[in-house]
Amino acid sequence: MSSSGYATSSALFFLFLAVLVAKVSFCFSTKVYVVYMGSKSGEHPDDVLRENHQMLAAVHSGSIEQAQASHVYSYKHAFRGFAAKLSDEQASQISKMPGVVSVFPNSKRKLHTTHSWDFMGLLDDQTMETLGYSIRNQENIIIGFIDTGIWPESPSFSDTDMPAVPPGWKGKCQSGEAFNASSCNRKVIGARYYRIGYEAEEESDAKMWFRSARDSTGHGSHTASIAAGRYVANMNYKGLGGGGARGGAPMARIAVYKTCWDSGCYDVDLLAAFDDAIRDGVHILSLSLGAESPQGDYFSDAISVGSFHAASRGVLVVASAGNEGTAASATNLAPWILTVAASSTDRDFTSDIILGNGAKIMGESLSLFEMNASTRIISASAANGGYFTSYQSSYCLESSLNKTKSKGKVLVCRHADSSTESKVQKSKIVKDAGGVGMILIDDRDQDVAIPFVIPSAIVGKKTGGQILSYLKTTRKPVSRIFGAKTVLGARPAPSVAAFSSKGPNALNPEILKPDVTAPGLNILAAWSPAAGNMFNILSGTSMACPHVTGIATLVKAVHPSWSPSAIKSAIMTTATILDKHHRPITADPEQRRANAFDYGSGFVNPSRVLDPGLIYDSEPGDYVAFLCSIGYDQRSLHQVTRDNSTCDRAFNTASDLNYPSISVPNLKDNFSVTRIVTNVGKATSVYKAVVSSPPGVRVSVIPNRLIFTRIGQKMNFTVKFKITAPSKGYKFGFLSWRNGRSQVTSPLVVQVAPGIK
Repeated sequence: MSSSGYATSSALFFLFLAVLVAKVSFCFSTKVYVVYMGSKSGEHPDDVLRENHQMLAAVHSGSIEQAQASHVYSYKHAFRGFAAKLSDEQASQISKMPGVVSVFPNSKRKLHTTHSWDFMGLLDDQTMETLGYSIRNQENIIIGFIDTGIWPESPSFSDTDMPAVPPGWKGKCQSGEAFNASSCNRKVIGARYYRIGYEAEEESDAKMWFRSARDSTGHGSHTASIAAGRYVANMNYKGLGGGGARGGAPMARIAVYKTCWDSGCYDVDLLAAFDDAIRDGVHILSLSLGAESPQGDYFSDAISVGSFHAASRGVLVVASAGNEGTAASATNLAPWILTVAASSTDRDFTSDIILGNGAKIMGESLSLFEMNASTRIISASAANGGYFTSYQSSYCLESSLNKTKSKGKVLVCRHADSSTESKVQKSKIVKDAGGVGMILIDDRDQDVAIPFVIPSAIVGKKTGGQILSYLKTTRKPVSRIFGAKTVLGARPAPSVAAFSSKGPNALNPEILKPDVTAPGLNILAAWSPAAGNMFNILSGTSMACPHVTGIATLVKAVHPSWSPSAIKSAIMTTATILDKHHRPITADPEQRRANAFDYGSGFVNPSRVLDPGLIYDSEPGDYVAFLCSIGYDQRSLHQVTRDNSTCDRAFNTASDLNYPSISVPNLKDNFSVTRIVTNVGKATSVYKAVVSSPPGVRVSVIPNRLIFTRIGQKMNFTVKFKITAPSKGYKFGFLSWRNGRSQVTSPLVVQVAPGIK
């Protein structure tokens, strides 16, 4: 070969190599994303394809050729969207475009929840088995749900590939309206309903859909599927939050106790449900309900009484803390209950608001309705009608809006309470008055997404003030509201939800409540078709509670002999007070640094809970001693225990209960508490105490090293508190027993007694 021929061949080879490298580089720098744009719009398929190319061209420097080359597929029949090869940056740019609901990678799907269980770090079954935790026993664990019933035909409650009902089950499938014995299966193994207490208090014509265990409201189906729902391949709410979904313990059994009807749940029915559930043989009871704050004492609260009997018979009760969001508003305060607060995940459902001055504001919404163009925006206070004042109409009350002033406009309304229904109702009121959109200023900054009936979004007080300022300073202000979309990683997470009820414990501040926090903001799960959808997105401590129920079920499956308090201890002492960026968890709406009154021991961590190292165990007699320590005499005590219990073993103070957290609400100079831990980790292990003392208090632990030589060994230690600099209010710290493998952490909560100087 001539030198020129060789040179030409070499040039061609290197040109080919350069092209190959470029192609390989392109493959590594881009990947296929799905761009989802909601429901089908009715446009011609050719127009849809052209618009898709135009969107892609916008991220390819205007090149239609590159846009067409990156385009993979168009969705144009059942819903709108497309798939394309994009870089991460291009995908991010498209996610911010008008009309885009969500952008997500074309990932290989496997069994996991739509988001909350992934976010918490729940390990898949195979990984757990590899680590030595056999969770197959969950098929023998029965969870009782005291709630609004269940929709048994939901795919979340399928019994495909499930073995026969556990032989120890004594429950039944109670027939009723639209529900018979065949409505139960190997997944939903029991169902009962209770209405005597409800009918005794309600009018005879009160609404009572389905006089049976069938769920007419959706709440019970939602909570059951979060804890123990089977895998569902494509769970979504009108296209939002789509993906494969499962509960925390998908092979566990479900028993339903319907006590809650359209207007609420009554104590008579609740106690009857507890009674039946304990007899039927449930292992865990989940209650996403509670009293209004302030809660009555333990003898006047059906849940406290019923759960005491459950705990005494080895049944763990998990309950929600409440949704009042203020200090000392937590309910379900008994120490034998595992009380759950609510926090966020890193997934939000948002709607963009564009103002006439170019400002882009992110609001919360589940509404896929959107405006095609900008239009005039006014404060609802300027649209008052009839006898209503401007102040009244600013809250968009029923009949408060003038239709002439409202027609064709976006109205800015205010909202003061926590009711989801009332927020939806406001959008209906605006629509009935002729309004085309609504911006709702939530005075409580709750970040709860709502399925409005017109283009709408919720903003907090600060953002709302900026919008109102724009209205006042602009002669003809305009705005446009886009449909809801799914956004991941927009804010620090977890963050304690604004609506989540908080400590201190209003009954006995010596017992820290809530105990832990779990996902409860904008949670997707099963629903009732009778209430409109097979799946729905809800917020509340009601949603947080079953997340912990699911975790407790896995612990019970791996450690079937553990007591309710042992399971509770494992969940509490392995929780974290750091978010996913390893920064302290914050609390909405101000993103202040959260504390133990917000989250108890912290955000639940299912990846550590099966191997806690040490546990703080209690037996029923310890709860009797606790009741005696807070002033209950033997006569009143028997109303709960119904046995011959005495106060001979009464604690000096309620702080002496062997609880996984330590609270000293009235510290006078110095104070000591004793705790007992049981080794459930490696037989031979040494733990060292690490203390972060609350400000102004010196905390010492004696002994500060615990040396164990066998599994099941118990050891005592004393925690001493000494005032060093008196201060007002509660202060927070922690005690952590560490051995390099395990970290067993308890929050310390201290308040110096008034008058101490």
